[in-house]
Amino acid sequence: MARILTGIQSTGVPHLGNILGAYLPGVELSRQPDNQALFFIADLHSLTTIRDKALLQQNSFSAAAAWIACGFDTNQGILYRQSDVAEVCEITWYLNCMTPYPMLANAHSFKDKSSRLSDVNAGLFTYPVLMAADILLYDADIVPVGKDQLQHLEIARDIAGVFNRAYGETFVIPKASIREDVMIVPGIDGQKMSKSYQNTIQIFQSESGLKKNINKIITGSEPLEAPKHPESCTVFQLYALLSDSHEQASLRAQYLGGNFGYGAAKTILFERIMDRFSRERSEYERLMQHTPEIETILLQGADKARGIASSVLRRVRDTLGFSTK
Repeated sequence: MARILTGIQSTGVPHLGNILGAYLPGVELSRQPDNQALFFIADLHSLTTIRDKALLQQNSFSAAAAWIACGFDTNQGILYRQSDVAEVCEITWYLNCMTPYPMLANAHSFKDKSSRLSDVNAGLFTYPVLMAADILLYDADIVPVGKDQLQHLEIARDIAGVFNRAYGETFVIPKASIREDVMIVPGIDGQKMSKSYQNTIQIFQSESGLKKNINKIITGSEPLEAPKHPESCTVFQLYALLSDSHEQASLRAQYLGGNFGYGAAKTILFERIMDRFSRERSEYERLMQHTPEIETILLQGADKARGIASSVLRRVRDTLGFSTK
């Protein structure tokens, strides 16, 4: 059995790009009978930028609600909040002492902000070490990552290798699982959908809010009667991610046939999103209105995760020569 581990930062309500690119593929992976899935809410990582207690808690609930709404089975897999398993902080220190400065100085998470060092806190600088701790603490075999996160997994592998060479085989060396067919989900401005670009489509907002959100998608300015070019239209690109080939062909024909406006295309996309995510929207809303239920699920998950983490931590402490009592 392979142990699969993945984490999602609690930085806000998951948007359409998150759902299509991470949540749904993650749930699919967790359902494979030969896998044991550990999914966690990376709220300690979020502390590098978020200073609002209520927002941090709300974001954690939101991420957990999205996982559950998208079909993650918390009876079969383990869903937990990073901060509820304190062992990760202890093992982070041990790994910090094995990590050379140049490795962290070359990490994307630091280099992206290195021109503004006043904005860089120690947590951000050692972000890859905490990520390594998240992985190594659970003897994870496989870590699904996007190409933009591959460097951090390589750092985790390097740190584990340094430790194993110094103290003997202690950590499992994780492998990356990179989906070559990862969806590139465009935002309302045509760029990759991202909270940092403020171009997201929030599928868990109210129906009226979602419609307004979709109506903000930037399109061409061709007159109604003119043919449109579907492949270069963000509305069509988003629709294509949510439909089969027959449905795509039908909408493409309307684009090319003329007398079809972008407003009509946006309405079709809105209806598709509402239909496609009807169950997820309903379950997400129910859970967010009953956050004590989410809290219970997360704490139960943390108990299960701690059973694995405490065993690995005892092994590490024994290796280092510290008391395991």
